Amino acid sequence: MVTSEAIEASLERLRIFLAIDGGNVQLVQIKENGVVEVRLLGSCIGCPMSLMTLRAGIERALMIEHPEVKRVEQVK
Repeated sequence: MVTSEAIEASLERLRIFLAIDGGNVQLVQIKENGVVEVRLLGSCIGCPMSLMTLRAGIERALMIEHPEVKRVEQVK
């Protein structure tokens, strides 16, 4: 199973891109079934592009770096 430290390291590399537009991402938890729960912060909250950021950006990057990750879900 992937560790929270490994996911945090990956998210840290992605935060640079989110911060350009005033956004951020927070790791909430990693479930045993390979689902990673994150919370979008800053200008990502309510942004019409946040779903694309989540799927094409965050989820894709985490799944490539960590084959154990099956999905990334946003929580409030």
